Amino acid sequence: MGPYGQYCPISRSAEILGDRWTIHIIRDLITGTSRFNELIRGNPGLSRALLSRRLRQLQAAGVVDQADDGTYRLTEAGRDLEPVVFGLATWGARWTFGEPAAEELDPDLLLWWLHRRMDTTNIPRPRFTVYVPFTDHPKRYWIVIEQEASLCLADPGFEVDVTLRTDRAALYQTYLGHTSLFEAQRAGRVELDGSRQAVEAFFAAFRQSPVASIVSAESA
Repeated sequence: MGPYGQYCPISRSAEILGDRWTIHIIRDLITGTSRFNELIRGNPGLSRALLSRRLRQLQAAGVVDQADDGTYRLTEAGRDLEPVVFGLATWGARWTFGEPAAEELDPDLLLWWLHRRMDTTNIPRPRFTVYVPFTDHPKRYWIVIEQEASLCLADPGFEVDVTLRTDRAALYQTYLGHTSLFEAQRAGRVELDGSRQAVEAFFAAFRQSPVASIVSAESA
């Protein structure tokens, strides 16, 4: 994006933040992503070349730093964008966030988000496997939790502890805060099969999106 040629703080901010994918990159850095490949996985449609260019622009603007180990982190200026980004989430949840469109229901992205939010603290060891078959999409997924959660797109061959069966819209809306996991299960929109102990462990590990509290409040 070229300069607006206006001596105005809003214009200066827009010149840094207004390019395509920039807000998404900052969103992901705010919520814990730090590696180049993770930024790519979390943003389908963002090419590696464009991500490199956006990161260079953000570094030049003093918003992002790259550490010696190659990871990216927000500077003080970047961290100051958190209320801006979550302010956009509040506005969007209030005015634009109705039913999802078909093209927004990417199961790869949803499972990528979901598995990275899992709280593995009290998961039974040494391994806990969640199988996710969607009722409206042919792809199947496995979340394997050992020291941390990993997402598998092919059967890893481990015993399944919990089967999470649902459709894409229901799981997106549960993850993003339109409803809780308990409410979605009670309504029959999400089915959880497994032993009582395993299902309870999954409930304890499941974490909604960082914007779920905003979506929940605005939905109410």
